[in-house]
Amino acid sequence: MASIFTRIILGEIPCYKIAESEEYFAFLDINPLARGHTLVIPRQETDYYFDLEDELLAGMQVFSKKIARAIDQVMDCKRVGLVVLGLEVPHAHIHLIPINSLHDTEFSRPKLTLSPEEFEEIASKIRSAL
Repeated sequence: MASIFTRIILGEIPCYKIAESEEYFAFLDINPLARGHTLVIPRQETDYYFDLEDELLAGMQVFSKKIARAIDQVMDCKRVGLVVLGLEVPHAHIHLIPINSLHDTEFSRPKLTLSPEEFEEIASKIRSAL
């Protein structure tokens, strides 16, 4: 059975897409820790991040760097944090989170509730910086 992320890539589940390539896909997290919290995934459905082939994993980092630079330009943050947890969805993914302190990457914190309009505005800002 396809993961929820594969279903997002296939367009079966809507998302706030940031960017895509032949190998990777980036979209806003719908349960964000911060405005601009973005997920980067490989199109190839692989459960564990460290099971990705070296070339795919390295390319995912480079793709993520482009997205992080765009987030950094348009969101109010000191940096963009990169977190790999791999427990929430059985599909390798990277969290890119705009941060101002170490505590901003604590997943036990309450998530933001944003309207569809707010998500689209954020996605549009990030896309425009790419």
